[in-house]
Amino acid sequence: MSITVLEGKRFAEMVIQGANHLSSNANYVDALNVFPVPDGDTGTNMNLSMTSGAKEVQNNIQSHIGKVGLSLSKGLLMGARGNSGVILSQLFRGFSKSIEQKDSISAQEFANALQFGVETAYKAVMKPVEGTILTVAKDAAKKAVQSAENNTDITAVMADVVKEAKASLNRTPDLLPVLKEVGVVDSGGQGLVFVYEGFLSVLTGEALPETTQQTVTMNDLVNAEHHKNVHGFMNTEDIEFGYCTEFMVRLEEDKLGGKPFSEEQFRQDLSQYGDSLLVIADDEVVKIHIHSNKPGEVLTFGQNYGNLIKMKIENMREQHSSLIEGSKESFDAPIPAVEEQKEYGIVTVSMGSGIADMFRSIGAHSVIEGGQTMNPSTEDIVNAVNKVNAKKVFILPNNKNIIMAAEQAAQVLDAEVAVIPSKTVPQGMSALLAFNPSGDLETNKKGMIAALEHVKTGQITYAVRDTSIDGLQIETGDFMGIADGKIVARSKEKVQSAQELLGKMIDEDTEILTIIKGEEALEEELEAIVSFVEENYEDVEVEVHDGKQPLYSFIFSVE
Repeated sequence: MSITVLEGKRFAEMVIQGANHLSSNANYVDALNVFPVPDGDTGTNMNLSMTSGAKEVQNNIQSHIGKVGLSLSKGLLMGARGNSGVILSQLFRGFSKSIEQKDSISAQEFANALQFGVETAYKAVMKPVEGTILTVAKDAAKKAVQSAENNTDITAVMADVVKEAKASLNRTPDLLPVLKEVGVVDSGGQGLVFVYEGFLSVLTGEALPETTQQTVTMNDLVNAEHHKNVHGFMNTEDIEFGYCTEFMVRLEEDKLGGKPFSEEQFRQDLSQYGDSLLVIADDEVVKIHIHSNKPGEVLTFGQNYGNLIKMKIENMREQHSSLIEGSKESFDAPIPAVEEQKEYGIVTVSMGSGIADMFRSIGAHSVIEGGQTMNPSTEDIVNAVNKVNAKKVFILPNNKNIIMAAEQAAQVLDAEVAVIPSKTVPQGMSALLAFNPSGDLETNKKGMIAALEHVKTGQITYAVRDTSIDGLQIETGDFMGIADGKIVARSKEKVQSAQELLGKMIDEDTEILTIIKGEEALEEELEAIVSFVEENYEDVEVEVHDGKQPLYSFIFSVE
């Protein structure tokens, strides 16, 4: 099909199909992942990133291609994960910037937009490495520009792009020694090829196979088996920077001191803390990805420019060791039986490993890591629900800032999903304990929501700035006692703040107090609080659990 003008609606179809094709092959891309660290998550990261962009586009389909591009760029920025995901977001950030004022574009403008995207991505990476997704994108864009010089048909240009992207992908082992050593092509480059194949299929009208496994050769199948164990080619101790650190900074005028934010200077200053550095920014938010041995110092650096949001730190040495062990075990492991679909599934959110264990012990099938400052995305929730493999699923957000994402996930899932609007961990546990596996969905939903009212939640955390709330003068570093979302106590001493808080929460109807200890709380502080309750409220039964949660030294459940 000859297409000389590309408008917004068709481009939106291309984006959505590109995301779908990548999603269908994400596991295959994961299997190829050996650079920069063999952590086996490139396909996952690119999939989640592209899915975020596609969802934003799907919510803003229109004929103006510049506005569709803006939606794609915004969705990718907010959903970008990992090296590959951030680079993907930059490729389309530059692409979208190039066309933002245009109602529609020609073949030449399409090619130029691809080229501008490559230039934007290279600028975002502190030390670009050839033989990666960057090389594949660069070679494909160069071919697009050459093709458009003699061709006004966008379909033909896109066909040349896909052909050159595949050829470039096959050359990546010649540019990156670790790929040749292991016998694979670059995983990020392969992911980009899947996206471009999705684009082309919309322009040609030809259907794509659901996965690469339908079209691979016998040699590819042999290599795919080999890919399962590529992580063993690198020793865990060879990973120089051990923590994959990702976070976002919401810029604040007072911290910038009236000066405009310089993305280039920020990137240069941050480079001292590690490698694999990526920095992207718009007028309000900066997104950072870096491999570092001192993630705490990286976060502190970011705080100089604004508030930290969406933080994620992963120990890559642990990931690599687990992957190697998993590969060793896979040789003798029996083929797992296909799990029968459950009638009910429970998905909940936890902000500490101890709390996660508590939820599992009382019936949760899947626990998503997240919570305050670490809100899981809609994609996180969708994936968790799908893994549960149940006909009917209950989602317990356990944080008011996650409820909306959970409700959005419920709208796109095939299963019957009920979101229980739990705002705290104690509420989530109370709701889960009210679940009756023999009841129907609606009855359970009503009962679990009603259970939210049967528990009072208290939290001890510290103030990060001076403020005045509800008549309380609070200074930076003060310990605040929060009862069901309202600050009711403050003190320079953590234990005193906890005692004041409990004094306002415990009444004559209280039977049980559950104390969940955070990772920053000391044993002697816990003992002092337990002694206080036993001395002053002798009829109240006290339970103690080690939640290992960040930010909150103690969480109290009063029933």
